[in-house]
Amino acid sequence: MSLLTIILNILLPPLAVFMKHGLGVTFLISLLLTALGWIPGVIHAFLVNGTR
Repeated sequence: MSLLTIILNILLPPLAVFMKHGLGVTFLISLLLTALGWIPGVIHAFLVNGTR
């Protein structure tokens, strides 16, 4: 995971997921979780960007 990805995972989780996975279900889940609360969005971004 690059430094840019880590910073984006923390500051803008949906953007980090979009850059890695594009538009799709993963992005929509990240967007929803970030809208519900910033911390769930960050956790989700780290999980999906760290495993692929």
